[in-house]
Amino acid sequence: MKWLRMCLIKLDGFLNIDKPEGITSFDVIRKLRKICPSKTKMGHLGTLDPIARGVLPVALGKATKVIEYIRDEKKVYIAELILGAVSDTEDSSGNITYTGSSAMKENDLLDILESFIGTIEQIPPMYSAIHHEGKRLYELARQGVTVERAPRKIEIFSLKLLSQNQDDDLPRLTIEVSCSKGTYIRSLCRDIGEKLGTGAYMSGLIRKKSGIFEIEDSCKLEKILNDPDEIDSLLYPVDFPLQEMPGIKLASAEEENMVINGRIVRHNENISSGRVRIYSPNDYLLAIGEINIKDGIIFVQPKKVFKPN
Repeated sequence: MKWLRMCLIKLDGFLNIDKPEGITSFDVIRKLRKICPSKTKMGHLGTLDPIARGVLPVALGKATKVIEYIRDEKKVYIAELILGAVSDTEDSSGNITYTGSSAMKENDLLDILESFIGTIEQIPPMYSAIHHEGKRLYELARQGVTVERAPRKIEIFSLKLLSQNQDDDLPRLTIEVSCSKGTYIRSLCRDIGEKLGTGAYMSGLIRKKSGIFEIEDSCKLEKILNDPDEIDSLLYPVDFPLQEMPGIKLASAEEENMVINGRIVRHNENISSGRVRIYSPNDYLLAIGEINIKDGIIFVQPKKVFKPN
């Protein structure tokens, strides 16, 4: 009976999943497909490597339509890196080469970490999903091919040293990184090692935060798979990650019908131009729209409409 209920229910919203180590982000989607209604659309926000665990927001149903409108994509990670060695994948999954140098001074380390804060350029790793002449970089890397990669601008908002262990032959550092979308933490660990003169590779990674989604509020994937009937109770609303976007409420059923059919409606309240969430008179998220002001009159143009179930 429970299985039949899951087949009939429509799932719209976001799951905040704590992805375990050892599987890809796509593996999470693949496992969820087995327990969700067959026609449920799915997508995840921000890929996590198999070596990493932590926050992986997954959009279900209508939530997949708002992914492109999510503004806050700041990430927070806890990373462990090992000094005195390098890896061809920049993490512990690759071929490790020892550099023969691991000595460092703490003051030098703190200065070097601070030097990465701000807008910097980062060369993406070869083992990444970036395209090069029609192929993924990791496909070329597996063939033993290395190509030149253009550096990309990223932003490191903060970088803290949480702990260090120099008792072993190869020192281990644990850092907390707050950064922009598109930052490769593996490559950051590589670059820290280069500046220290010791070499380094990433040996562990936890994503604590992805935009508005935090690990403290996440749910273990295993728990969801073992109790699929609880999925709908774990869902965050479709508009949950859109809180930075202003919202407006329509005044009548007539305006609601106009928006459903993609027609422009007039808005009487003062609001700046830009994107807005459009709600029906009964507080249902109806659309993502754009404000246009002409001759002092405010108009709302629907861009993405979410028709009622």
